[in-house]
Amino acid sequence: MNSEEIKKYIKEHSSLFWSIPENARGKISLNLLIETILQYGDIPDIRRLFELAGIEKVAEIFSYQIAQRRCNYKPSTINYFKLYFKNNVSHSSDSKAKQPAGSN
Repeated sequence: MNSEEIKKYIKEHSSLFWSIPENARGKISLNLLIETILQYGDIPDIRRLFELAGIEKVAEIFSYQIAQRRCNYKPSTINYFKLYFKNNVSHSSDSKAKQPAGSN
């Protein structure tokens, strides 16, 4: 999911992706984008992420990420977004067990 809007969004937030070489930033996965913005972005950044990727997709990928053996989110971030998505996203089924489609 590397649309022009997402590439522009990444460029606008390039300081959050300081560890990724500039020429590789256009190939950032949706997983990495979501993890970085939820962990380090501010409220307007997160709102824009929801607009670009969809809140349901962000919630699905976040749930998958926190269910993994290695998780890079801070405990406070996990707690906040678990509660946020529980209250703001309708879950038709539990998607924690499998990797979301299109998240690579």
